Amino acid sequence: MLDGQKKDLSIYIHIPFCVRKCSYCDFLSAPADEGTKNKYVKALISEIKSCRQLAAEYLVKTIFIGGGTPSSLEGQSIAMILDAVRENFDLGREKEAGPEITIEINPGTVTRDKLRVYRKAGINRLSFGLQSADNKELRLLGRIHTFEEFRDNYRAARELGFRNINIDLISALPGQTLNNWLQTLEKAAALEPEHISAYGLIIEEGTPFFDSYGEEEPDEELDRQIYARTKEYLEGAGYYRYEISNYAKQGFVCEHNTVYWTCKEYLGLGLGAASLLGNERFHNEEDLLTYLKYSENYLNTRRDVKKMTEMEQMEEFMFLGLRMTQGVNKKVFAGKFGRSMQEVYGAVLKRSQLEGLIKEKGGNIYLTDKGIDLSNMVMARFLLN
Repeated sequence: MLDGQKKDLSIYIHIPFCVRKCSYCDFLSAPADEGTKNKYVKALISEIKSCRQLAAEYLVKTIFIGGGTPSSLEGQSIAMILDAVRENFDLGREKEAGPEITIEINPGTVTRDKLRVYRKAGINRLSFGLQSADNKELRLLGRIHTFEEFRDNYRAARELGFRNINIDLISALPGQTLNNWLQTLEKAAALEPEHISAYGLIIEEGTPFFDSYGEEEPDEELDRQIYARTKEYLEGAGYYRYEISNYAKQGFVCEHNTVYWTCKEYLGLGLGAASLLGNERFHNEEDLLTYLKYSENYLNTRRDVKKMTEMEQMEEFMFLGLRMTQGVNKKVFAGKFGRSMQEVYGAVLKRSQLEGLIKEKGGNIYLTDKGIDLSNMVMARFLLN
């Protein structure tokens, strides 16, 4: 099968290990000993190998190694995982315009030697989990690093040739002021990364943060101020907002995450990883011992396989696509579903436009600044059932 006949695919690889669980984290991750990590890497490679027949239909456009903390693994383990992907999937002509390959790394677990291995393995995008430039806030979050340690890691990455780096930041921390947040933003932007993700903290049940702060009412006015000043500051520093929480310099949008927001196909590999193939959504087994037992056949690790109805696909197209500042395109909607957006969502579109929550330009429907402030409410309007 020629490249031009294959469908595009993104791959997400989950590494469910970390040095210590952060106080706010509800992701599928936990500390583990080296023996468990090695068993997991072997199982993950077995799952990848079992996908060879499925892989024949696709050309891989992006790879994202997330967690947990992928950099808690030995560098060679990451290289072995990527070698297995290359052996069993078509990554096209990597030397010309190969896939975007991202790895999440955390200060305190990444070293110069690991960064060298990542470069040699073909990783071309780093995503640093900084979260805050204030060491007191980092301790509050349960992070294992200081801002100074992050800065040393960042400089090492630049010295070793990485030219596409994201920094993750979290706002709306307990006790955080607007000025505290702006200081973090300024320190991060001063390093001139190509991409900055600026998320508002969501306190999830089952985390230590929920036990301590779960009953506190969020300061919605402060959240709005933080959001507005973040956009203002980062645009002044040469970044543009292309998604509700994501900012990039020109040419450095995260291609992998854009796949999620535009409902394109992706395959999740590893413990609990989610997938969207065709019109089917599913996730992998979430129990580690069960995953290790059945990973030799990817079909045996799939859980909650659900064929999406056309209605569900339209809903996702709208509420995920509206996260992006370019919005959703009417012609693309009609081509995908054989019905006009006006036919399906006419009343919602009219009401939201009259209330100043959405606008239309060039056939694209997108959220206004007011609509972004009320994005959860606006997006809920596009749920049909």
